[in-house]
Amino acid sequence: MELLDTTLLSNFARIGQLDLLVTILPEAKTTPQVLAELGEGEAAGWLPESDWEWLGVVTLSASEQAHFEKIREVLGDGEASCLAVARARNGTIITDDRDARRSARRLGVAISGTLGVLALLVKRRILTLPEADSVLQAMIKQGYYSPANSLTDIFDFGDSE
Repeated sequence: MELLDTTLLSNFARIGQLDLLVTILPEAKTTPQVLAELGEGEAAGWLPESDWEWLGVVTLSASEQAHFEKIREVLGDGEASCLAVARARNGTIITDDRDARRSARRLGVAISGTLGVLALLVKRRILTLPEADSVLQAMIKQGYYSPANSLTDIFDFGDSE
C-alpha cells in the first residue's frame, strides 16, 4: 500500500498534474490528517482547490493511532499518520519531508517521493524523460525544493527517452 503525504500531493496539485498520480498510483491511499492539511492549504490559498475523491482514505487503527500520537511530536500530522499506517501495514510512505524520510528509514518503512514517482512514470512509459523533467521544472518553479534539476541526475533510465 502506498501512502501519499501532503508534500507529494501538493507538488502535483500546484502544477495541475494530479492526473499523473491517479494514473501511476490508482490504489494509493492517504489519511484524514493529510486531507485536513490539504484543506488548510486550499483555504489559505497556497494550494489550488483540487478533487481528492480519487484518493482512498485509511482510518487509523487503535495501535496506529497510538504510534501516530507518539511520532506527531516530531513530525507533522500528515507525515506522522502516513508513517504510522505504513509501518503497521507494511506499506510505502511517499513523501519529500526530510524528517519523515529519516523516521521511516529508522523504522524500516519503504520510502519514495516526488522524484521516485516521476521516475516510475518514465520507467512505465507514461511520460518521456523530457516530459518528466518538464514536470519537475514546473514543480521547482512552484516552490518544490528538488535535490536535482533532472531525473538523470539521480536515476539511470537506459533507453527510456
